[in-house]
Amino acid sequence: METKGHSASSRQPRRVLILDDHPMTRYGIARLLEQEPDLSCCGEAGTAQEALALLERGKPHLILVDLTLSQSHGLEFIKDLRALHPQTLALVVSMHDELLYAERALRAGARGYIMKSEGGAKLVQAIRQVLDGKIYVSENISGRMLDVFSGRRRATSITGKLTDREFEVFCLLGQGLTTREIGKQLRLSVKTVETHRIHLRNKLHIKTGAALIKYAMRWADSKGMV
Repeated sequence: METKGHSASSRQPRRVLILDDHPMTRYGIARLLEQEPDLSCCGEAGTAQEALALLERGKPHLILVDLTLSQSHGLEFIKDLRALHPQTLALVVSMHDELLYAERALRAGARGYIMKSEGGAKLVQAIRQVLDGKIYVSENISGRMLDVFSGRRRATSITGKLTDREFEVFCLLGQGLTTREIGKQLRLSVKTVETHRIHLRNKLHIKTGAALIKYAMRWADSKGMV
């Protein structure tokens, strides 16, 4: 009878690409993967553009995606990945509260969501689960989603009314960024960001731009995002 370790080492390690704009985080995850006989790190990227370029060379089975990237947002990358490389799986590894982002990440095309605070053992478990064709979320999020599907919990909330892009703009407003700074971070024109701000005011029933910023900052502070 084969042991678990022998079974894992009898096949080629499954390749994982790391997308995170913090070099130390990438280093730590890469070292973690090196300790697992059935997993290997086939590349590291600090931006979405670098990750897309590495896809052709590394041919990863799975990409670990951070949501907060310096030149874009992880949700947009996941959507691009699903369109350009539908066979490549994505697992979000983020510092952001799963209650805010997990459902959005899954709708965008990710196969799982795990917070960085969960630690290495949980991350390896999540990686293997997604590579085995399953979805990985915490028990808390799993229960929440089942409640929505069964009708015991409403699927909408204040921020649930927003599109992913509107939500990104809303969060950045809450962090004190100006329209121009938001446009630079999300690679959008000032005019496009202003349009999103108008949509935010309409959907959240807020009359002025100043009131929107105040509301967003208060919301971000309550979520520990500032």
